Amino acid sequence: MATASPSLVKNSRGMRSTIALKLMMAVSGIIFIGFVLLHMYGNLKAFSGHDAYNDYAHHLRTFGEPMLPYGGLLWVIRVVLVLSLVVHVYAAVTLWRRAKRARTVKYVVKKNKHSTYASHLMRWGGVTLLLFIVWHLLNFTIGKVNVDGGPTNDPYNLLVDSFSVWWLTLIYLVAMAMLGAHLHHGIWSSMQTLGLTNSVRERALAKRIGLVLALIITIGFSLVPVFVLAGVIDK
Repeated sequence: MATASPSLVKNSRGMRSTIALKLMMAVSGIIFIGFVLLHMYGNLKAFSGHDAYNDYAHHLRTFGEPMLPYGGLLWVIRVVLVLSLVVHVYAAVTLWRRAKRARTVKYVVKKNKHSTYASHLMRWGGVTLLLFIVWHLLNFTIGKVNVDGGPTNDPYNLLVDSFSVWWLTLIYLVAMAMLGAHLHHGIWSSMQTLGLTNSVRERALAKRIGLVLALIITIGFSLVPVFVLAGVIDK
């Protein structure tokens, strides 16, 4: 009777654990993609003017009443996003540590034939995005910091005041570029984890979807700050 050796059992468990971590990253990543698409849609309301943008912001807070309390939907979204962020970061750090431990000797020659520029930005891009999220929440949600010195109780005016400051707009655009690079590789990686890249055609489609979504989200989020700074969107 054949018996599994301890090393084979250990490797099998490690493989299952690695797959589970990659699935956690894929699912949490999909949640974030859904959120950023909705968030982008809300941001683009700024092109419709002050009242349309503020009505949208108000509607988010009253959505589901009276079954949900005022702002209830936003708190549900925040909880889901925080849990997803914790899962995503935990899985990413754990996988990175495992890969680092597995490669105790550095390669003499590094080959990058099967990697993309975006894949090299994943780690530091993720850290950059994490720091940006903290600032973004302080700027528009939790602290509501108006760097222009104006009031913070009007969502549209806070947005215009914030992006009228050139260096804040620059930080935002750099973060969006990082987001695009992160999504470009991350969407492909998620589809691969979910078993959606098993053929040449599927792999090509996955890369196309990753690129298109990354461009849509990056450009969509960048339009508002650029047009505010250019004076097209104003009070």
